Amino acid sequence: MKAQQKPRYQHIKDLIIEQIARGDLRPHDRVPSENDWVESTGVSRMTANRALRELTDEGYVDRVAGIGTFVSDLKANSHLLEVRNIADEVTLRGHVHSAHIIRKRRRAADEEVARALNIPQGTEVFNILLVHHEDGTPIQVEDRYVTTAFAPQFLEQDFTTVTPSAYLSDISPLQEADHVVRAAMPDPAVQDYLKMGVREPCLVVIRRTWANGRPVTYGRLHHPGSRYELTGHYAKPGTPNKRQIEVQRNGGSKL
Repeated sequence: MKAQQKPRYQHIKDLIIEQIARGDLRPHDRVPSENDWVESTGVSRMTANRALRELTDEGYVDRVAGIGTFVSDLKANSHLLEVRNIADEVTLRGHVHSAHIIRKRRRAADEEVARALNIPQGTEVFNILLVHHEDGTPIQVEDRYVTTAFAPQFLEQDFTTVTPSAYLSDISPLQEADHVVRAAMPDPAVQDYLKMGVREPCLVVIRRTWANGRPVTYGRLHHPGSRYELTGHYAKPGTPNKRQIEVQRNGGSKL
């Protein structure tokens, strides 16, 4: 039985997504136009239009009428809880971010990590545990797992100068994220890292991010419960919404 041939519009989409994933096309770079695809591949204008339209709907590109199509700055996009670079947030508050690395390692994915990353249990993944500080005060423990295929050089990076979030967003756009937020009592190690009281709970954000249609990172972010809160704002569909759900520090500053 003959294998089904990929539709031509899907072929164009895959080419663009691959170029974005490799970094050949960076955020705000111009993407070849419908005319360019018609001339270079011989597809119909309708086919080229469908490819670019679907890429726009999926968040890979932005189309500006009369100007062109450009790679989206996917690092700035979110739907429920914005994926932020904590170092940028600290800097925006006028403070100094620093990070202390507890460990960087390769390890076999346990059941939880394997399920989160949709990989077989025992598959090798990268793991980093670090503590983020604001003006010397610990504000977040980040325990992150990354698939080796997505970021082969992950463990070679100096994460005291660039955060894992910033590095991962730079090497390839992250298209989706999901989050679970819960209160939990920290284990003694997290309690010590964050200089918390014995009976103080943590605000824990459990986050997965996707690239190229697959989950590629999974992390647990612990914050001191007495210093953080989760706030949100609702606007009915179609209403301009300038406020986004955010983790806040001291009741008003963004984390």
